[in-house]
Amino acid sequence: MKTFADKVIDYNKHLQYTGTLPAGISIMNPYKENKEALIASTAFYKKFYSDAKPRHLILGINPGRFGAGLTGVPFTDSKRLINECGIAYTGKDTHEPSSVFVYEMIKAFGGAKLFYEKLYINSVCPLGFTNTNKAGKEVNYNYYDSKELTDAVYDFIIDNIHKLRSMGVDTDTCFCFGTGKNEKFLRELNTEKKFFKKIIALEHPRFIVQYKTRSMQLYIDKYLAAFSQV
Repeated sequence: MKTFADKVIDYNKHLQYTGTLPAGISIMNPYKENKEALIASTAFYKKFYSDAKPRHLILGINPGRFGAGLTGVPFTDSKRLINECGIAYTGKDTHEPSSVFVYEMIKAFGGAKLFYEKLYINSVCPLGFTNTNKAGKEVNYNYYDSKELTDAVYDFIIDNIHKLRSMGVDTDTCFCFGTGKNEKFLRELNTEKKFFKKIIALEHPRFIVQYKTRSMQLYIDKYLAAFSQV
């Protein structure tokens, strides 16, 4: 019998977008572009998911350049991967703000082992995007930042959620990171496709770190209260 880890690792190895993107938008696929990401993420999933237990799914927006875009593990930068998860990583040293909040919350939950026994994090769109801003700097780009990109990846997103459901996640409740555009898109999609019975949206970790740092404990408590419902 395949473990949850086996299913995730296989999913990551075969993750690929074959459509056409709008001009100026580039896609990030760490599992194809970065050997270290596939090695590190495989070790991560084997450590925390080598069983057949169902998990509740958390869907973020799409991977960022300094988190899953490099480590292959959602909301996990290199610092947290090494120090909080105990996974060896020899790639670029990264600091990702969302990862800071997520792992503070995971500590309050009881640690990585307990958290990942119950929950599995992925994204509405499993691959990330970048574009170049007016200053010539490469920056993260979200699947909903333009209608053209949303339309381009729409079928890819639907296929992704079908694949995540087939791994054996609990479809009664899905958690959504983001109470703005990500929640709106996911709720509308769920109304049409009936992927999950209920969606619980939580403020995005990046929003909390960037704008609500002084209230971080309140958001940690909110996350824990939401997760305690399942």
